[in-house]
Amino acid sequence: MHSQLTDAQNLLSDLIARYSSRVDYLMIRLEEAEDTDILLRGDKIETLSEGISIGGQIRACYKGGWGLSSFNQLATIKDRIEEAIAAARMVGDEETILAPIDAVQAICTLPLTGTNPRKIPLLEKKQLCDRYTDLLKSVDHRIATTSVSYGDSSQRIILATSEGTLIEQSWVDMEMRFAATAKDGETVQTGRETTGSRKAYEDLTHLDEQVKSAAQRAVAALSLPSVKGNTYSVVIDPILTGLFVHEAFGHLSEADMAYENPDLLEVMTIGRRFGPKELQIFDGAAPQGHRGSYFYDDEGTPATTTQLIKDGVLVGRLHSRETAGKLDEAPTGNARCLNYHFSPIVRMTNTWIERGKTPVEDLFTAIKEGVYARNWLGGMTNGEMFTFSAGEAWMIRNGKIAEQVRDVTLSGNVFQTLADIEAIGDDFYWDESGGCGKGGQDGLPVGCGGPSLRIRDVVVGGEA
Repeated sequence: MHSQLTDAQNLLSDLIARYSSRVDYLMIRLEEAEDTDILLRGDKIETLSEGISIGGQIRACYKGGWGLSSFNQLATIKDRIEEAIAAARMVGDEETILAPIDAVQAICTLPLTGTNPRKIPLLEKKQLCDRYTDLLKSVDHRIATTSVSYGDSSQRIILATSEGTLIEQSWVDMEMRFAATAKDGETVQTGRETTGSRKAYEDLTHLDEQVKSAAQRAVAALSLPSVKGNTYSVVIDPILTGLFVHEAFGHLSEADMAYENPDLLEVMTIGRRFGPKELQIFDGAAPQGHRGSYFYDDEGTPATTTQLIKDGVLVGRLHSRETAGKLDEAPTGNARCLNYHFSPIVRMTNTWIERGKTPVEDLFTAIKEGVYARNWLGGMTNGEMFTFSAGEAWMIRNGKIAEQVRDVTLSGNVFQTLADIEAIGDDFYWDESGGCGKGGQDGLPVGCGGPSLRIRDVVVGGEA
């Protein structure tokens, strides 16, 4: 495979030169990938597979119209180029506007700090999943169902453009998910844990306590009272902060959402205040070692760190070259695609709220009655509205953590919630468990992080 792609790389410059005069922009992407997928539900194997794929895509732009053609037979590449060019010329009727970037020639690999999972036999990965399944079931006889999933992928791409860019980039990604459902009579509760890495297989082999905690939370919740639904001051932990900044705010910062929606573009006006002066929000693939990290995006734009909110004020957004060109802003290196079947679209990378200065214990002191929420079970967003389910939660009474409660959901409007942030903790945690979905491209690796936050007037759903 390696030699096949390397040989193909030598053809790309000739192909680009031959066809690029017929369009405003032409890109050829070649890709090879290897992956493992395992899913165990209880003792049943639902998925146990390893796959290898080689393919590519052609993207052509003419008068603002895009053509895409993907393939998995290199011998058909000339036909696919013709298809993409024909499609672009068929739909293009305006102006091609792409923010300029420097052409680059580079070979880069995201470094591993330990064992490459592709070197580990499938049987050993299956045995790891078996061990974690046994751990989940061993916590309590009331554990009714369990699921353990494992996935790893190794991707290597070659990107050539009509502007002179030629990049070879490769990386490895891993993720595991765990869930346990406990049942006692009619009462059913679930605990979940997810983790991921782009560093080493060993990051997945010492998760015993994390795995057991999912089952322990499910069992403990069986006997907990439901929270009484109300509007509370809430303290959320860094994992929920990371989920919030990604799901509720990050997607609204993706510029394709804005320039296609004039109402949202008006709301997301650069210079508008959204939160307190202490609030700093960033996104970027440049910080190394996270699941959303890389050297170049899928258009060949170098990775950056983009400040989205500075001192509570919106100062930036995330771009592809096209969205940056149309909004007359700088490209940020956020054009990403899941694989060669899809066009790059504007996606988050690693998104975080910067740590604050308030000691974590002081976040609770001003709260007479509130809720402390940690971890997550699930969530959804709809435009600027969000709802998240906490993995575990406690009441706060007179500035102290009190009794534990269950069935805690947090709902609100993202812009009002940002404005209602009262204090930002001095802690910080990176959550590498993210798999982001958008435009049919689900499971794109991302990182998110942040400190604990105190937020006033949060709608908490529970028992009426």
